[in-house]
Amino acid sequence: MPVPKRKVSKSRRDKRSANKGIREDKTTVAHCTNCEKPLLPHQACRECGYYKGAKVLKTKDERGEKRVEQRKKSKKTIEAESPQEQSE
Repeated sequence: MPVPKRKVSKSRRDKRSANKGIREDKTTVAHCTNCEKPLLPHQACRECGYYKGAKVLKTKDERGEKRVEQRKKSKKTIEAESPQEQSE
C-alpha cells in the first residue's frame, strides 16, 4: 500500500483546492417571447406573466387592479347598507 514519503504542508495542501470556487460567469439570458424582456431560461416572465406563449402568472399590476375593484365593490355594499340602517 502506498504511503506518502513526506508530510504535505498546509499551504501545499490548500493550493490544490484554491481554484475550485473560481468559475466563469456563464449565465444564460433568454428573452420573453411576449414582451422581449431579459429573463432566465425556463422561467415565466415577471413583467407580463407569459411562459412559452401562454399566460401562466398574474402580474403585479393585474393583482392591484383586482384589489381596487374589490375595494370599490365592498364600499358600494357598505354604502348601500348604511342608509337603510340610518332610516330605521
